[in-house]
Amino acid sequence: MVGLEKYPFYKDLTEKEREMYAGSVQERAFLRGEAVHRGDCTGLIYVESGRLRVYTISEEGREITLYRLMQGDVCLLSASCMLTNLSFEVFVTAETDCRLLFMPAKEYKELSSGSLSVANYTNSLMAERFSGAIWILGEVLGKKFDARLAELLLKEREFAGSEVLKVTHEQLAAHLGTVREAVSRMLKYFEGEGLVKLSRGGIRLEDEEGLREIAKQTK
Repeated sequence: MVGLEKYPFYKDLTEKEREMYAGSVQERAFLRGEAVHRGDCTGLIYVESGRLRVYTISEEGREITLYRLMQGDVCLLSASCMLTNLSFEVFVTAETDCRLLFMPAKEYKELSSGSLSVANYTNSLMAERFSGAIWILGEVLGKKFDARLAELLLKEREFAGSEVLKVTHEQLAAHLGTVREAVSRMLKYFEGEGLVKLSRGGIRLEDEEGLREIAKQTK
């Protein structure tokens, strides 16, 4: 059995269901920056290790980060063909080197149809992910750009575990659904205010408390 027991709903499956779907899960490795899901029906993803970025693309062709997935998280939107009334596409890339488990959408749909506990898990996870995505889109539309950028820098600091961020202006722009030039201008302003220090190697956070104050602001 490869990995099926790692999915959160495994404990609620019957022995027959465990036997039926034990061979459906595959383990795959991805390098940092590789595409994991391109809007097709990849299947149910479980993150064994690493970090994934889930994003959508606006009508203007800009990427907007919806959420990230860490070790132990599950991505349901990558099994989009089993979800009805899904009106927007999502994409997934590896932000770090990753090891992932994939359960094909066909098998997961069969399992969800035959198991009330798996169906309840599906509905709960779908509600959680859509709630997070809607919140992010609301932030994009309703929050000042400097506040959004400050908040993102603080989040990147959590991921990095250091005040020095090895992230490019283009990557930050992709998270925020904007262009690199806008990020560069705002970072230059932040540097002038003593909030950050820019260099070729990345971005150093000089005043985290000041960034938190800016992150609290709204339009």
